[in-house]
Amino acid sequence: MADALYGPYGFYRSTGAPARNFRTSAHTSLAWAAAIGRLLDRADAALGHPADFTVVDLGAGGGELVAALAADAPQRWTLIGVDVAPRPATLSDRVGWREAPPDAFEGALVAVEWLDVVPVDVVELTEHGPRLVEVDGAGHERLGGEPSATDLDWLAQWWPLREVGDRAELGRSRDEAWADMQALLRRGLAVAIDYAADPRRDIAGTLTGYAAGRQVVPVPDGSMDLTAHVLFESLRTGDAEVRMLTQRDALRALGVSGARPPYEGDAAAYVAALSQAGAEAELLARGGLGDHRWLLAQRDMSPAMIELDVDEET
Repeated sequence: MADALYGPYGFYRSTGAPARNFRTSAHTSLAWAAAIGRLLDRADAALGHPADFTVVDLGAGGGELVAALAADAPQRWTLIGVDVAPRPATLSDRVGWREAPPDAFEGALVAVEWLDVVPVDVVELTEHGPRLVEVDGAGHERLGGEPSATDLDWLAQWWPLREVGDRAELGRSRDEAWADMQALLRRGLAVAIDYAADPRRDIAGTLTGYAAGRQVVPVPDGSMDLTAHVLFESLRTGDAEVRMLTQRDALRALGVSGARPPYEGDAAAYVAALSQAGAEAELLARGGLGDHRWLLAQRDMSPAMIELDVDEET
């Protein structure tokens, strides 16, 4: 998985690979980036509007989020896109681009659909206990050896397998990657947004592939995205104050409604507003993007937790 995604000829080594192969919130509507911007405004205020408020977009893809932020963000904000792909040619000059995040910064770390492509091992329960699933470049599988003792402990705690044939993805690599990224944030807000795994539901695991806009059988040959849902409950957050909620609730609290607009006599404006409302509704949809999980981890901020008022009836 690591080689297929990030090796010399890996899927993510080409500019714009995400937009060409699958649809995310950043591709759906500018309302999503605007809502992220409002969240970051609140983080900026909670830090006392520091002279250098740094926003790191981890796994920036085609730069859609940082490009949208660059249009309206205060000039004292430093915007950095982090990705293994080359810098997008059309990206604003005020956005920095690098393969690794800065060593230490104050501000906000945003990881949108990044953790789901942090490579994981797959395990399957056999009559003799959990075994690693090995795969070749053509996608052919076989059962291998037993996971390490550390991984077996993780599995028992976070994703216990019940019946022979059940599968899971070992999320310890994601836990460690998230902890490493958060450690770079001296003060501020770390946000992870992604597909959420549920061990009670995902008894066959969640690993899959995406290519040319379609979900496909995962083959680690570099031609496709390989992704697996994230077990948010196991993510290490250290001493941060943490809140988790769905994208639907987070966006509604940040002013995205998807409500049908009133008709005020201008047909062209009404059609445009309807289109915008439809895109917002897609961002909020149950069973789709609205079910994405948001994890907010705040360190050394005042107030201790950014308020997101959620209408519990929705």
